[in-house]
Amino acid sequence: MKIQGLLMLCLVCLCISCASKKKVVRPNTPEPIGFKFVKNANLTSSLEQAKKEGKLVFVDVMTDWCLPCKLMDEDVFSDKALGDFFNDKFVNVKIDAEKNNGPELAMLFQVYAYPTLLFLDTNGRVLARKDGAAYHTELKDLADSAILASTESF
Repeated sequence: MKIQGLLMLCLVCLCISCASKKKVVRPNTPEPIGFKFVKNANLTSSLEQAKKEGKLVFVDVMTDWCLPCKLMDEDVFSDKALGDFFNDKFVNVKIDAEKNNGPELAMLFQVYAYPTLLFLDTNGRVLARKDGAAYHTELKDLADSAILASTESF
């Protein structure tokens, strides 16, 4: 009987320690490698930033629940070489289609699938588009076609 009581006490203590709501703070967390997305971006300010920097705009229209969006975050947007290319040529913007001004932008750009990847010039015109996920080679090809389209329009 005493052993059962002791086991029960250990089990209760274990459950309490696992239910802790403390946040783990990691000091000096390194800057993520790969794509650097503008934080808390609105599209107008991103277009203005791109104009100042002589870049185009890459927009990832996504949602929190979208599995292909999460896979792109893990597999594609974390890639250093591709990220270096995009960071050099584009202002990268991530827009949640269900938060803040995301629903209006999703309607404006006729987004019906997630992710939707948009390549815009500094006036907000779509140079290239992909409905659905794109992995390394396809995303790089889309970026190259957007860059080419931007030089042809001048």
